[in-house]
Amino acid sequence: FSTQTVIATLEIIASVASVGPTENGDYSQEVHINSLMPWIVAAKDQKMYIVLDLQPGRVSFLDQARHYESLLLYEHVGLALDPEWRLQPNQVHLKQIGQVGAVEVNMVSLWLSEFVKKHNLPQKLFILHQFRQDMLPDREQIITSYPELSYVFHIDGQGSQPAKDDTYRNLTIVPPPTAYFGWKNFYQKDIGLRSPEATMAVQPTPWFITYQ
Repeated sequence: FSTQTVIATLEIIASVASVGPTENGDYSQEVHINSLMPWIVAAKDQKMYIVLDLQPGRVSFLDQARHYESLLLYEHVGLALDPEWRLQPNQVHLKQIGQVGAVEVNMVSLWLSEFVKKHNLPQKLFILHQFRQDMLPDREQIITSYPELSYVFHIDGQGSQPAKDDTYRNLTIVPPPTAYFGWKNFYQKDIGLRSPEATMAVQPTPWFITYQ
């Protein structure tokens, strides 16, 4: 049901949002690089791609991305930013839904594009999660033109299929230049799990599909 080459991908939450303050007070628990390395190696052996997903709490996405530089050196490792878990100084997880502005996103994409060039790496997948407009309030100002990155806006709403269709439709009306869209299916939180065939039939066609 796909005419394109499909690349198996594992998205790993590399920093996990915490409901309470962590040791460094950022409300985010960074998974140790040594714990992630076996997954990176196994994926390489299986010719799979890895996406490191960041839930940064009260620290910037750029600071957390730099923390995982040694893993991003691998050709098969990309990066995802999850604005839902980007807090302001007075916010806590599960009480507020986070957001991130274009300035911070552009700082990460510039850094990552320069990182790719510096280390002579192939193009990296760069994902932005979104299920509400206000998670990326000035999305039109996000730069999507660095050739070193392949941009995906991953629409990861959950619930009934009509509700998910509405979310996807609303967030894809004005597509960012040179960017693609993704779709997430939830095994337990969706009402009526959508099959891969049915997901591929969504318009515009999702280029990145995940099951969680």
